[in-house]
Amino acid sequence: MKNKNVYRIAYLIPVLAVLAILLGDQSVTQAQAGSVATGWPQWRGPNRDGKSLDTGLLKAWPEGGPKQIWKATGMAKGFSTVSIGGGQLYTTGIILPDPKDKKTWRLQMTAVDLGGEVKWQKNVGPAYTGSYSGSRATPTYDNGNLYLQSGKGLLGCYDAKTGETKWTKDNSEFGGKHANWGYTESILILGDLLIVTPGGEKGFMVALNKNTGEKVWQSEPFGYPHYSSPIHVTYKGVPMIITAARSGIIAVDPKTGKILWTHAFAVGNVANCPDPAFYDGYVFWSVGYGKGCVCLKLSVDGDKVTATEAWQNKDMVCHHGGYVILDGYVFGNHNKGMTCLDLKTGAVKWYDDAVGKGSVCYADGMLYLLGEKKGKVGLAAASPNGFKLAGTFSIEGKAASWAHPVVNDGRLYLRYDDNLYCFDVKAK
Repeated sequence: MKNKNVYRIAYLIPVLAVLAILLGDQSVTQAQAGSVATGWPQWRGPNRDGKSLDTGLLKAWPEGGPKQIWKATGMAKGFSTVSIGGGQLYTTGIILPDPKDKKTWRLQMTAVDLGGEVKWQKNVGPAYTGSYSGSRATPTYDNGNLYLQSGKGLLGCYDAKTGETKWTKDNSEFGGKHANWGYTESILILGDLLIVTPGGEKGFMVALNKNTGEKVWQSEPFGYPHYSSPIHVTYKGVPMIITAARSGIIAVDPKTGKILWTHAFAVGNVANCPDPAFYDGYVFWSVGYGKGCVCLKLSVDGDKVTATEAWQNKDMVCHHGGYVILDGYVFGNHNKGMTCLDLKTGAVKWYDDAVGKGSVCYADGMLYLLGEKKGKVGLAAASPNGFKLAGTFSIEGKAASWAHPVVNDGRLYLRYDDNLYCFDVKAK
């Protein structure tokens, strides 16, 4: 009987871990979750923390980089990253359907199969064409559907196999108005809820029924959104949606939209872009334009949550490249390079020019870096003890490469301008 119980427990551990990830309980560590890759269905991965669950990957790249499996073109102009689901990859770009009409830019969503073949492309409405024009949000895959918010605030549900429109709404219906550079938020799906942030005087965040687009709740006002996307966490039994805006950081109850707590860091900043990150009861947020970063310690008393500032400094000034938290350390973009901070104290562990200013994701002990200039790509161990590149190469594209790297099922996907690349990063 004792041995049978041991086997049962051993079987249940990975099952419970995967369930916890799906439900958003970030108290479950990657080690508990095991080594099974769970896909990349949304912005910044399965848990919106920039971390892949892949293992068995290369710890160094050969000269010239890992083997390129394929390159797809026709993604159009934009900064959207890719998501993966249903055997396909999805991204967006902006196009001129009629080259003679220089004003009617449209937002295009593209589906590419795992062999690099474009399966379908869909015109999903007017594109944002202000300064830094290009597509913004990453499509979210859920149970055969894609959910996307355009830079203009059009919300839509689409069939992932065909691109067929199932329903649309507009943020203006909820009193929303986008910030200077358009809506950039990637939609969050929680169970049957679609979470998005129109902002405005009527309310800050809304939850819609993902199947119909009908409103379920709308939070109280908290000003207007900037450029972050929300994360979902559960801490000491209390679930919360955490995001950031022009007015600071905010957490709401995912069932009711009730505001649980706020913090006024970076109020009125030029642009607050990165998402907040959560680890072990701490919420970390870093933004650009010289503002720096803040770390909040959460405490729970019943259903009441308090966020107390643990520290703030300017040792990570992250414009939009993001960061990941691993074992109590934050690795992320700082000005023109990369840095590592102690999450609980803010102490600097190291700084390096790396591949320059850019974006980051994590997989199997390594940091995958994509510089914003000239498409420079880098690999380095995710260690607080120091930084050393374990390989570099470059990909082609025009202007700035602002998409984030994606690692899934032994492959590295990189979007730069009109191009989408796939590389083999499995260890041999």
